Amino acid sequence: MTDNPYLPSGPSAAFFDLDRTLISGSSAFVLGVAAWRAGLVPPRQFRKDAVGAVAFRFSGASDNTSNGVRDRILGAVKGVRVDDLVALNADIVPKLLAKVRPEAQALVDRHRHAGRATYIVSASPVELVEPLARALGMTAGIGTVSDIVDGVYTGELAGPFCYGPGKVEAITELAKWESFDLGQCYAYSDSASDLPMLEAVGHPVAVNPDAKLERVAHHNGWPIVVFSKRTKSVVRRTTQALGTVGVGAAGFAAGARYARAHISGWRR
Repeated sequence: MTDNPYLPSGPSAAFFDLDRTLISGSSAFVLGVAAWRAGLVPPRQFRKDAVGAVAFRFSGASDNTSNGVRDRILGAVKGVRVDDLVALNADIVPKLLAKVRPEAQALVDRHRHAGRATYIVSASPVELVEPLARALGMTAGIGTVSDIVDGVYTGELAGPFCYGPGKVEAITELAKWESFDLGQCYAYSDSASDLPMLEAVGHPVAVNPDAKLERVAHHNGWPIVVFSKRTKSVVRRTTQALGTVGVGAAGFAAGARYARAHISGWRR
Protein backbone atom coordinates (compact mmCIF):
# COMPACT_ATOMS: atom_id res chain seq x y z
CA MET A 1 0.00 0.00 0.00
CA THR A 2 3.03 2.29 -0.13
CA ASP A 3 1.87 3.76 -3.47
CA ASN A 4 -1.44 4.92 -1.99
CA PRO A 5 -1.34 8.74 -1.48
CA TYR A 6 -4.21 8.53 1.03
CA LEU A 7 -2.57 6.54 3.79
CA PRO A 8 -4.03 7.42 7.22
CA SER A 9 -1.93 8.97 9.94
CA GLY A 10 -4.23 8.41 12.93
CA PRO A 11 -5.81 5.55 14.86
CA SER A 12 -9.32 6.06 13.51
CA ALA A 13 -11.21 5.50 10.28
CA ALA A 14 -14.50 6.44 8.62
CA PHE A 15 -16.71 3.70 7.17
CA PHE A 16 -19.28 4.55 4.49
CA ASP A 17 -22.18 2.45 3.29
CA LEU A 18 -22.52 2.66 -0.49
CA ASP A 19 -26.14 2.70 -1.70
CA ARG A 20 -28.18 5.79 -0.77
CA THR A 21 -25.27 6.97 1.37
CA LEU A 22 -22.26 7.61 -0.86
CA ILE A 23 -24.34 7.36 -4.02
CA SER A 24 -27.95 8.07 -4.84
CA GLY A 25 -30.02 4.98 -5.54
CA SER A 26 -28.74 1.43 -5.90
CA SER A 27 -25.41 0.27 -7.31
CA ALA A 28 -27.04 -3.11 -8.01
CA PHE A 29 -28.98 -1.64 -10.93
CA VAL A 30 -25.80 -0.24 -12.50
CA LEU A 31 -24.10 -3.60 -12.02
CA GLY A 32 -27.13 -5.42 -13.41
CA VAL A 33 -27.24 -3.34 -16.59
CA ALA A 34 -23.52 -3.84 -17.21
CA ALA A 35 -23.74 -7.57 -16.53
CA TRP A 36 -26.79 -7.93 -18.80
CA ARG A 37 -25.11 -6.08 -21.64
CA ALA A 38 -22.04 -8.29 -21.22
CA GLY A 39 -24.22 -11.40 -21.42
CA LEU A 40 -23.54 -12.43 -17.81
CA VAL A 41 -27.17 -12.08 -16.68
CA PRO A 42 -30.22 -13.50 -18.54
CA PRO A 43 -33.00 -11.01 -19.43
CA ARG A 44 -35.49 -12.52 -16.95
CA GLN A 45 -33.08 -12.11 -14.02
CA PHE A 46 -32.23 -8.60 -15.16
CA ARG A 47 -35.90 -7.57 -15.16
CA LYS A 48 -36.36 -9.01 -11.66
CA ASP A 49 -33.30 -7.18 -10.33
CA ALA A 50 -34.41 -3.94 -12.00
CA VAL A 51 -37.74 -4.03 -10.17
CA GLY A 52 -35.90 -4.60 -6.89
CA ALA A 53 -33.55 -1.71 -7.57
CA VAL A 54 -36.44 0.68 -8.25
CA ALA A 55 -38.15 -0.39 -5.02
CA PHE A 56 -34.90 0.13 -3.14
CA ARG A 57 -34.47 3.61 -4.60
CA PHE A 58 -37.78 4.79 -3.16
CA SER A 59 -38.07 2.77 0.05
CA GLY A 60 -34.54 1.67 0.94
CA ALA A 61 -33.52 -1.63 2.45
CA SER A 62 -35.28 -3.10 5.46
CA ASP A 63 -35.05 -6.15 7.64
CA ASN A 64 -38.07 -7.56 5.79
CA THR A 65 -36.51 -7.22 2.33
CA SER A 66 -32.93 -8.21 3.20
CA ASN A 67 -33.38 -11.93 3.86
CA GLY A 68 -32.44 -12.88 0.32
CA VAL A 69 -29.62 -10.36 -0.17
CA ARG A 70 -26.87 -12.89 0.48
CA ASP A 71 -28.31 -15.49 -1.87
CA ARG A 72 -28.96 -12.94 -4.61
CA ILE A 73 -25.42 -11.57 -4.53
CA LEU A 74 -23.71 -14.96 -4.36
CA GLY A 75 -26.09 -16.39 -6.95
CA ALA A 76 -25.44 -13.49 -9.30
CA VAL A 77 -21.72 -14.25 -9.51
CA LYS A 78 -21.92 -18.05 -9.35
CA GLY A 79 -20.36 -19.55 -12.45
CA VAL A 80 -19.02 -16.18 -13.64
CA ARG A 81 -15.33 -15.86 -14.40
CA VAL A 82 -13.55 -13.37 -12.14
CA ASP A 83 -11.93 -11.71 -15.15
CA ASP A 84 -15.35 -11.13 -16.72
CA LEU A 85 -16.72 -9.49 -13.58
CA VAL A 86 -13.64 -7.31 -13.10
CA ALA A 87 -13.86 -6.23 -16.74
CA LEU A 88 -17.24 -4.64 -15.97
CA ASN A 89 -15.48 -1.98 -13.87
CA ALA A 90 -14.58 -0.04 -17.00
CA ASP A 91 -18.31 0.59 -17.45
CA ILE A 92 -19.51 0.50 -13.85
CA VAL A 93 -17.03 2.77 -12.05
CA PRO A 94 -17.62 5.90 -14.21
CA LYS A 95 -21.38 5.47 -13.88
CA LEU A 96 -21.19 5.10 -10.09
CA LEU A 97 -18.85 8.09 -9.84
CA ALA A 98 -21.53 10.14 -11.59
CA LYS A 99 -24.01 9.08 -8.88
CA VAL A 100 -21.77 10.04 -5.95
CA ARG A 101 -23.43 12.68 -3.83
CA PRO A 102 -21.22 15.81 -3.71
CA GLU A 103 -21.99 16.16 -0.02
CA ALA A 104 -20.82 12.60 0.61
CA GLN A 105 -17.60 13.25 -1.29
CA ALA A 106 -17.08 16.33 0.86
CA LEU A 107 -17.42 14.23 4.02
CA VAL A 108 -14.93 11.68 2.67
CA ASP A 109 -12.48 14.48 1.88
CA ARG A 110 -12.86 16.01 5.34
CA HIS A 111 -12.01 12.74 7.01
CA ARG A 112 -9.11 12.13 4.65
CA HIS A 113 -7.66 15.58 5.29
CA ALA A 114 -8.06 14.96 9.03
CA GLY A 115 -5.74 11.97 8.62
CA ARG A 116 -8.35 9.22 8.87
CA ALA A 117 -8.56 6.15 6.70
CA THR A 118 -11.78 6.03 4.67
CA TYR A 119 -13.54 2.87 3.48
CA ILE A 120 -16.60 1.86 1.53
CA VAL A 121 -18.32 -1.05 3.30
CA SER A 122 -20.79 -2.79 1.01
CA ALA A 123 -22.39 -6.17 0.39
CA SER A 124 -21.38 -5.87 -3.27
CA PRO A 125 -18.45 -7.99 -4.49
CA VAL A 126 -15.11 -6.63 -3.31
CA GLU A 127 -13.87 -6.74 -6.90
CA LEU A 128 -16.33 -3.92 -7.65
CA VAL A 129 -16.17 -2.01 -4.36
CA GLU A 130 -12.39 -1.69 -4.27
CA PRO A 131 -11.93 0.10 -7.63
CA LEU A 132 -14.72 2.54 -6.80
CA ALA A 133 -13.16 3.35 -3.44
CA ARG A 134 -9.81 4.02 -5.11
CA ALA A 135 -11.45 6.22 -7.73
CA LEU A 136 -12.99 8.29 -4.92
CA GLY A 137 -9.59 8.78 -3.28
CA MET A 138 -10.50 6.51 -0.37
CA THR A 139 -8.15 4.13 1.41
CA ALA A 140 -9.87 0.93 0.26
CA GLY A 141 -13.16 -0.87 -0.26
CA ILE A 142 -14.56 -3.59 1.97
CA GLY A 143 -16.95 -5.88 0.13
CA THR A 144 -18.19 -9.44 0.03
CA VAL A 145 -15.42 -11.93 -0.77
CA SER A 146 -16.64 -14.93 -2.73
CA ASP A 147 -14.97 -18.31 -3.07
CA ILE A 148 -13.12 -18.77 -6.36
CA VAL A 149 -12.03 -22.04 -7.96
CA ASP A 150 -10.06 -22.05 -11.22
CA GLY A 151 -10.90 -18.40 -11.78
CA VAL A 152 -14.67 -18.95 -11.43
CA TYR A 153 -16.99 -17.93 -8.59
CA THR A 154 -18.47 -20.93 -6.80
CA GLY A 155 -21.39 -19.08 -5.23
CA GLU A 156 -19.98 -19.61 -1.72
CA LEU A 157 -18.47 -17.16 0.72
CA ALA A 158 -14.74 -16.88 1.39
CA GLY A 159 -15.10 -14.30 4.14
CA PRO A 160 -17.73 -12.29 6.01
CA PHE A 161 -20.88 -11.40 4.09
CA CYS A 162 -20.68 -7.62 4.34
CA TYR A 163 -24.28 -6.99 5.30
CA GLY A 164 -25.75 -6.31 8.75
CA PRO A 165 -23.62 -8.04 11.42
CA GLY A 166 -21.19 -9.13 8.70
CA LYS A 167 -20.08 -5.53 8.28
CA VAL A 168 -19.13 -5.45 11.95
CA GLU A 169 -17.12 -8.63 11.53
CA ALA A 170 -15.30 -7.14 8.55
CA ILE A 171 -14.45 -3.78 10.14
CA THR A 172 -13.48 -5.43 13.44
CA GLU A 173 -11.01 -7.65 11.61
CA LEU A 174 -9.65 -4.64 9.74
CA ALA A 175 -9.34 -2.67 12.97
CA LYS A 176 -7.16 -5.41 14.43
CA TRP A 177 -4.85 -5.36 11.43
CA GLU A 178 -4.64 -1.56 11.21
CA SER A 179 -4.74 -0.87 14.97
CA PHE A 180 -7.87 1.26 14.66
CA ASP A 181 -9.81 2.09 17.81
CA LEU A 182 -13.45 1.57 16.80
CA GLY A 183 -14.43 3.88 19.63
CA GLN A 184 -12.75 6.68 17.67
CA CYS A 185 -14.12 5.60 14.29
CA TYR A 186 -17.04 6.98 12.28
CA ALA A 187 -19.72 5.15 10.32
CA TYR A 188 -22.29 6.50 7.87
CA SER A 189 -25.41 4.75 6.59
CA ASP A 190 -28.97 5.36 5.48
CA SER A 191 -30.44 2.02 6.56
CA ALA A 192 -31.50 0.30 9.76
CA SER A 193 -29.87 -2.83 8.35
CA ASP A 194 -26.56 -1.12 9.19
CA LEU A 195 -27.41 -0.56 12.85
CA PRO A 196 -24.83 -3.18 13.91
CA MET A 197 -22.07 -1.22 12.15
CA LEU A 198 -23.30 2.12 13.46
CA GLU A 199 -23.47 0.78 17.00
CA ALA A 200 -19.95 -0.68 16.73
CA VAL A 201 -18.24 2.71 16.34
CA GLY A 202 -17.93 5.71 18.58
CA HIS A 203 -19.30 8.19 16.04
CA PRO A 204 -22.34 6.85 14.12
CA VAL A 205 -24.06 9.15 11.65
CA ALA A 206 -27.42 8.55 9.95
CA VAL A 207 -27.47 9.72 6.33
CA ASN A 208 -30.86 10.33 4.69
CA PRO A 209 -32.11 7.65 7.09
CA ASP A 210 -35.03 5.30 6.62
CA ALA A 211 -37.83 5.55 9.17
CA LYS A 212 -36.45 2.99 11.61
CA LEU A 213 -32.91 4.36 11.56
CA GLU A 214 -34.22 7.89 12.04
CA ARG A 215 -36.12 6.80 15.15
CA VAL A 216 -33.04 5.07 16.57
CA ALA A 217 -30.85 8.08 15.76
CA HIS A 218 -33.23 10.45 17.53
CA HIS A 219 -33.42 8.13 20.54
CA ASN A 220 -29.63 7.83 20.80
CA GLY A 221 -28.86 11.44 19.94
CA TRP A 222 -26.88 10.49 16.84
CA PRO A 223 -26.24 13.15 14.18
CA ILE A 224 -28.55 12.99 11.18
CA VAL A 225 -27.26 14.18 7.83
CA VAL A 226 -29.79 15.10 5.15
CA PHE A 227 -28.53 15.73 1.64
CA SER A 228 -30.77 18.20 -0.16
CA LYS A 229 -31.21 17.49 -3.87
CA ARG A 230 -32.59 20.96 -4.44
CA THR A 231 -29.78 22.96 -2.85
CA LYS A 232 -26.94 20.40 -2.95
CA SER A 233 -26.31 21.41 0.64
CA VAL A 234 -25.82 19.38 3.77
CA VAL A 235 -28.35 19.86 6.55
CA ARG A 236 -27.20 18.40 9.83
CA ARG A 237 -29.70 17.98 12.63
CA THR A 238 -29.28 16.77 16.15
CA THR A 239 -32.08 15.70 18.47
CA GLN A 240 -31.63 18.91 20.44
CA ALA A 241 -31.73 21.09 17.34
CA LEU A 242 -34.92 19.44 16.16
CA GLY A 243 -36.57 20.11 19.50
CA THR A 244 -35.63 23.77 19.64
CA VAL A 245 -35.26 25.34 16.23
CA GLY A 246 -36.44 22.67 13.82
CA VAL A 247 -34.81 22.53 10.42
CA GLY A 248 -34.73 26.26 9.74
CA ALA A 249 -31.72 28.50 9.28
CA ALA A 250 -30.69 28.33 12.93
CA GLY A 251 -30.78 24.56 12.83
CA PHE A 252 -28.66 24.49 9.69
CA ALA A 253 -26.07 26.86 11.17
CA ALA A 254 -25.85 24.88 14.39
CA GLY A 255 -25.56 21.65 12.48
CA ALA A 256 -22.81 22.97 10.22
CA ARG A 257 -20.79 24.11 13.24
CA TYR A 258 -21.33 20.71 14.85
CA ALA A 259 -20.19 18.86 11.74
CA ARG A 260 -16.98 20.85 11.39
CA ALA A 261 -16.07 20.18 15.01
CA HIS A 262 -17.23 16.55 14.92
CA ILE A 263 -15.31 15.54 11.80
CA SER A 264 -12.09 17.49 12.34
CA GLY A 265 -11.77 16.50 15.98
CA TRP A 266 -11.91 20.18 17.04
CA ARG A 267 -13.79 21.04 20.21
CA ARG A 268 -14.56 24.35 21.84
